[in-house]
Amino acid sequence: MASQGSEAPDEQLEEPEDMRVSPAEEMPVDGPPAVEEPLLLPWDRFSSWLHCICVVGFDLELGQAVEVIYPHHSKLTEKEKTSICYLSFPDSNSGCLGDTQFCFRFRQAAGRKSSLGCFLDHFDRDAPVCLKRDQGYYYGYVYFRQVRDKSLKRGYFQKSLVLISKLPYVTFFHSLLKLIAPEYFEKQEPCLEAACNDIDRWPTPCPGKILTLPIMGVVMKSDSLVSIILPTVHEVDLFRCFHPVFFHIQMLWELVLLGEALVVMAPSPAESSDTVLALVSCISPLRYCSDFRPYFTIHDSEFKEYTTRTQAPPSVILGVTNPFFAKTLQHWPHIIRIGDMKQAGEMAKQMKVKKLKNLKTLDSKPGVYTAYKPFLNKDEDIIKQLQKGVQQKRPSAAQNAILRRYFLELTQSFIIPLERYVASLMPLQKSISPWKSPPQLRPFNQEEFMKTLEKAGPQLTSRLKGDWIGLYRQFLRSPNFDGWFRNRRKEMMQKLEALHLEALCEEDLQLRIQKHTEVETVDLVLKLKEKLTQAEKDQLPVKPGTLPRLQAHIENIILTLPEDLQGILHKPPSP
Repeated sequence: MASQGSEAPDEQLEEPEDMRVSPAEEMPVDGPPAVEEPLLLPWDRFSSWLHCICVVGFDLELGQAVEVIYPHHSKLTEKEKTSICYLSFPDSNSGCLGDTQFCFRFRQAAGRKSSLGCFLDHFDRDAPVCLKRDQGYYYGYVYFRQVRDKSLKRGYFQKSLVLISKLPYVTFFHSLLKLIAPEYFEKQEPCLEAACNDIDRWPTPCPGKILTLPIMGVVMKSDSLVSIILPTVHEVDLFRCFHPVFFHIQMLWELVLLGEALVVMAPSPAESSDTVLALVSCISPLRYCSDFRPYFTIHDSEFKEYTTRTQAPPSVILGVTNPFFAKTLQHWPHIIRIGDMKQAGEMAKQMKVKKLKNLKTLDSKPGVYTAYKPFLNKDEDIIKQLQKGVQQKRPSAAQNAILRRYFLELTQSFIIPLERYVASLMPLQKSISPWKSPPQLRPFNQEEFMKTLEKAGPQLTSRLKGDWIGLYRQFLRSPNFDGWFRNRRKEMMQKLEALHLEALCEEDLQLRIQKHTEVETVDLVLKLKEKLTQAEKDQLPVKPGTLPRLQAHIENIILTLPEDLQGILHKPPSP
């Protein structure tokens, strides 16, 4: 299996010649690897992809229960197990006979630490927004099988194979399950053990690299080795997901951008999870910073928190299938009702936005139920383009690419003025002195930003008219702005620290300490060592060679001190 971490659709993927090549054999012999990995222990490679694999079955007395966890040493709290149990099965009203795939997302138990923290932080730094780990949450990727079986009291065989991971690689993990799950249902536990051992031999995930990932369902077919090429590891088919409501895609983009409370009511977990993931990804490359649950049930530990009527609905996107939610969430401001997803080749009917009071049950007609009035004028061109594609039987992949590009350009037009203004908050490089603390960023001033929109607003890159100012004002109060600005501020502060370190390296420190007392020199060494340690920990974006040069400066200064002080300063800091 080959997967691509970058977002370059035009890049050609070469089929590997031999699927059985081990990760170690892929590394160049006469040179260091592109990304230096830490010393990895058994199961570390597995843990960089998955937390664990669970088998969830149905017991007549106990109900849903986790039957198996692989690897056996994997830890889950009782609360996490309960969440996985209820979220791994479709609601009984869904009527999912046969095999069904969907995904869910749930809160990680407090206090859990990763043994691969440093490595995964390094991975996150280099990964695009859409591929970053989900802090504080796990994804569950489900392969559910329900078939008639007269030998069982219940009359049905019901079981789910679930991959638990921090990574939002929806397409990748669903493809992986298609290989593992059918084998598991036929051969049971030895199959899972083989799969886990294969995954523990995979190279760790690396953005931008094409990885060869042998897995038992592929390599075991020795007569005809099959290679599955995945052009994307994370994207869902936007056109298929939005097809039932695609006359309202621009309004949905605004609702997601502003972090509004949204619920998707769908007939099955597959359709609810795909639609929620499509909504979250429609504002890419901006990260959706609020909570979202691709599949949410009445048993969820946050059920009361998210359905209470004593306060306004939180900033969250929920995907539900249980008819009970039609009443429980009736007070929510924006509801998307998805019917059975039609083939993307069929023409969706023009639907008006419906009033919330008309939503009586989950059986209500598909549509968007809201009183929201969009800030921007409707873009009729994209609707006509997609409609024309349906009439001409344009491939679904092409329709999806058109819609994804539309959302990308719309989001970029919106975010570029913010990027430009925030960049102006950075102090000038000439104001950075090696002997003073790095200068502070100027604070974000909302009115000052609004004034920049007159000449350098979204009108430079977007033909859409409407109340852009009103949209920005609302966005600046949203969790998405808060998350975006926190991240940009952190990046700029790290850049200032990096420039400060580079300025220090350019100084003649030996000349400087000639004017220092011994105490002042020791103090300087301690401060420089602290800055060096922090720079390595934060992985500051310094020029190549900066940190080794600073280390050399520190060593040279220490050598000018008496031997007793040299010994003390060379000791590693106590933990």
